[in-house]
Amino acid sequence: MPSRDSDINDSLRIPPTDWYRSLAAAGLRNPAVHGPARYWLQVEGSFTRALQTQCRASFHVEVAHEGFAVPTPEEAGHLNLPSRQAAWIREVRLCGDGAPWVLARTVIPLACLSGEGRRLRHLGNRPLGTYLFSNPHWQRGPLETGLCRPFAPGQPELARRSLFSGRGGALLVGEYFLPALYRRNSL
Repeated sequence: MPSRDSDINDSLRIPPTDWYRSLAAAGLRNPAVHGPARYWLQVEGSFTRALQTQCRASFHVEVAHEGFAVPTPEEAGHLNLPSRQAAWIREVRLCGDGAPWVLARTVIPLACLSGEGRRLRHLGNRPLGTYLFSNPHWQRGPLETGLCRPFAPGQPELARRSLFSGRGGALLVGEYFLPALYRRNSL
């Protein structure tokens, strides 16, 4: 059985997915958004549950990348992590009715992965929101919302993120909305 340190070091070789690499430089700017897109930026409670209510047939999570990696400098700063400290990073597509609606990236510091937090490494295709909102030890902080500069058609234009605080520290959840979400699902 490999040691935890070798597990982390081996996983650090996994590059971020292309969609996140192109968004990382875009940053978030405070938006003045109206219509259906505004609703999605302001959803309180479980975002996963809100997406599920909009599905006509099915909802599922596709894992794009999951493993130990170094967060971006901006993410590390937001979480007060030392530079170059590894964290568990999960990138997924939240899909409704067979199509991707949201790209999500979660940065989970090592301190959050002990005890009950070990479950965070083994979610697979289960939604993170289901775990966080069913566990009274996790509390979401304020939402930050913003506009992204898409680098190609169909890439995210809107995003939001928040910190979830628990016994072991805090994790950062970013949700990047694909135009198909708010153009198809007019509330």
